Amino acid sequence: MSATATSPCTAFKNGERLASGPLSDVALAVKSAQNAEPTASLLTFDDRTGRVIDLDLRGSDEEIVARLDHVTSDDAAAAPRGRGRPKLGVVAREVTLLPRHWDWLGAQPGGASATLRRLVEDAKRTDGGRQDKRQAQERAYCFMSAMAGDLPGFEEAARALFADDRARFGEIIAEWPADISSYACRLAFTPPSEA
Repeated sequence: MSATATSPCTAFKNGERLASGPLSDVALAVKSAQNAEPTASLLTFDDRTGRVIDLDLRGSDEEIVARLDHVTSDDAAAAPRGRGRPKLGVVAREVTLLPRHWDWLGAQPGGASATLRRLVEDAKRTDGGRQDKRQAQERAYCFMSAMAGDLPGFEEAARALFADDRARFGEIIAEWPADISSYACRLAFTPPSEA
């Protein structure tokens, strides 16, 4: 998932939160901070993934925002178009199954595609939030690795994060700078769909 001009993100300057919001607004805040303090440590994170976003801050504010929008439209145009129903957002991809699986799918009402869609929807319904929890843990870990990898208790915090021990996680990261610990908690315990 690539960041776009409207992607929610957060920037940090020397370990303190600088700005949050759409990438276009945050990029301009980062440029302003960089101009004011060229030696500052500036990192921008995608709120949906916890990954660092590399920003091209050359040129005027308009050029920076235009580049962000241009990247977005190029990514969409470069996506290969395959079979399927484009208006419905159907994407064709290859699935490899054993012959007995194809036989079973072919015998189901509606055919293989309809059966696979039903199976996926059933699995999502019975997931119990495990997928969202795993994604939240991974995005928090991405952020923590970049911003807190050398802070005291990083390894213990990572273990508590993946053990889903919220109390222990909060206890360990309480010693970290406030903006880093609060953002790590937000990523770790907010479902990705709400980020």
